[in-house]
Amino acid sequence: MSVYDKLQDQGITLPPVAMPAAAYVPFVRTGNLVFLSGHIAKKDGKAWVGQLGRNMSTDEGKHAARAIAVDLLGTLHAAVGDLNKVKRIVKVMSLVNSTPDYTEQHLVTNGASELFSIVFGESGQHARSAFGVAQLPMGACVEIELIAEVA
Repeated sequence: MSVYDKLQDQGITLPPVAMPAAAYVPFVRTGNLVFLSGHIAKKDGKAWVGQLGRNMSTDEGKHAARAIAVDLLGTLHAAVGDLNKVKRIVKVMSLVNSTPDYTEQHLVTNGASELFSIVFGESGQHARSAFGVAQLPMGACVEIELIAEVA
């Protein structure tokens, strides 16, 4: 089953690449690696604003992380032209806008990690970091960046 069939089974349509909000590019390819810039969570086309541990639950954060994963897949598709060329999701780094006493950043990030495993199977399993941070651009609740290996 192709990656696109798996996306369709999940009811996912890939979005176009979002234009950067500052002085950077959405992705850089070097050799067989593609580095995707951080993508913030969006809801209804705007930054998904919130802080875990204050006004957002872990479950809401997990949904935000999954939404980011969909955006990242759209950018990765633009970078390589065909997601079936992805050999492996290598690394995911997640920044979670959270209160100092919030400790479930890893569970929030599972929203993205689980989708990558569904879409790419074993090749979607990756190394990962999940950090709690005091604030993110535009007040977003989560930001995630990704490194992928491609054929």
